[in-house]
Amino acid sequence: MSSGLAEIKKDLIATINQRVVDRILEQANADLLIKLISQADTIEEANNIAAFGTTYKRTGFHFDKRLEKISNNIKFKKKNEDLSFVSDESRPTHELIIGDNYDALQNLLITHMGKVDVIYIDPPYGKDSMGEFANTNYNNAITRDNLLSMLYPRLQLAKHLLSEDGVIFCSIDDKNQAYVKCLFDEVFGEVGFLMNVPRITKKGGKSTDTIAKNNDYILAYTKIKSSEIVFSQEDKTDLKKYKYEDEYVSTRGRYALTQTLDYNSLQYSSSMDYKIEIDGQIFVPGSDEKMHYERLNGNHGVTDWVWRWSKDAVEWGKKEGFFVVKNNRIYTKSYLYCRKKNGKCEIENIEATKAFTSLSYIDNHYSNDNAKKELDTIFINGSSLFKNPKPSILISKLIDMVMRDNDSAVILDFFAGSGTTGHAVMELNRQDGGNRKFILCQVNEKTKENPNGIAYDVTTKRLKRIMSGECYDGTKDFPWLQKNAPYMDNLNVYEIGNVSQAETREGETAFDKIDETCYGLPKFENFADKVAWICENFENTTKFLKKSKED
Repeated sequence: MSSGLAEIKKDLIATINQRVVDRILEQANADLLIKLISQADTIEEANNIAAFGTTYKRTGFHFDKRLEKISNNIKFKKKNEDLSFVSDESRPTHELIIGDNYDALQNLLITHMGKVDVIYIDPPYGKDSMGEFANTNYNNAITRDNLLSMLYPRLQLAKHLLSEDGVIFCSIDDKNQAYVKCLFDEVFGEVGFLMNVPRITKKGGKSTDTIAKNNDYILAYTKIKSSEIVFSQEDKTDLKKYKYEDEYVSTRGRYALTQTLDYNSLQYSSSMDYKIEIDGQIFVPGSDEKMHYERLNGNHGVTDWVWRWSKDAVEWGKKEGFFVVKNNRIYTKSYLYCRKKNGKCEIENIEATKAFTSLSYIDNHYSNDNAKKELDTIFINGSSLFKNPKPSILISKLIDMVMRDNDSAVILDFFAGSGTTGHAVMELNRQDGGNRKFILCQVNEKTKENPNGIAYDVTTKRLKRIMSGECYDGTKDFPWLQKNAPYMDNLNVYEIGNVSQAETREGETAFDKIDETCYGLPKFENFADKVAWICENFENTTKFLKKSKED
């Protein structure tokens, strides 16, 4: 048994046992599933058996599982020398695997089990995205059973590729978000849930009688408890609001005027309802002196107009220059690098950052409109070659939010599409001098716009252009180069090869076809070592050899 299969069986059995503890599965049913998983010959068989234990009685989550087609053929990586290239040997070398991502993920288990730090996926959920696999229910959606059945085994494999504190992100539309979240809860456990946040898709909308659809969602999960994941701080990218300067600019930075000193939503207290004099002008909360006196005489609500700062704090604020009078109201200055210390009349230095929130990704620069503009600088009519791209800044921000290690991080996208994740990783490296590496997987689906397939017509060409500064044909006539320098990284392109486990012809067997250098190994010096390595890592070969010995 391969080490990868043994590890996955162990994890699947642990999950089945936990479902018994959680009263999701009956013990007798769990015992049968565990017995069948233990006897499974391949990862496909083990995952397919475990899938029958994924019905949630408590939440009603259920889908009719459509199992992956089990093949006795051996799937392996083979290098495409024509599409691979070296721009600068001193720069990172990344990887693109062309073919079914289920086969690609199984091959990655050989080299990257437990080594991937961040996974981002944007799975297809439209009828125009999955070819023959896309039976539809909504006007433009694959059947949910097909979507969930397709995702389930791939998420199981992705879980084993993730490092112990790795994070997986998934973009999903509003129609499928609830169901896909349940599936993630199933695979990664609810304890691993990190976030389910909206992401703007477009700013405006056509004038219609229906609700304009302006967002989708980003799910995030981890293998460990979500409380153990430390998020980075978000840069205060909205520096436009910090547009004012005063005599303290060298130490406090610029300031914004976004908060008035008086609020009408705070609990009323007469001690916070007093007069303030600034430059000979008298101010009261709410700017209505008559209402001020009525409140002091007891005619006020539970919440009503009051100052946010006490009298002592106001005198300190006037002395320290924290106030500005604007439109006959008092505003407090929000400095970029300092603030009033909570509860004290002291200045506290702060970083020019803020915590990420559930609304961090509704800013327009994360929208599909910006993604289309980005793609159109790399291809002529690029947004027509690939529908609904994501902007690279979105994926850069997601990676940076959870993974600050810029020297050894590995980022995987097994629904790579146009290659945005690769673009995002290289831009992050450029910004901070990092050496992150990406692995992309993309099936070469053929469309009217891409007669040679998306992987050949879009993914590889995009990566080639932004990495080397030229197309495969040597031309350099794309607008992206006018404002950007090529990243000069290197790319190994692989395709999924296929060989029958029963093949015995000389030069045609799996031992002849599989190249260990595609898996980061040097050439084996003797054939016996190669045979042993292939038998350990490619299940169907092992199965065939056992059968041959028995015969």
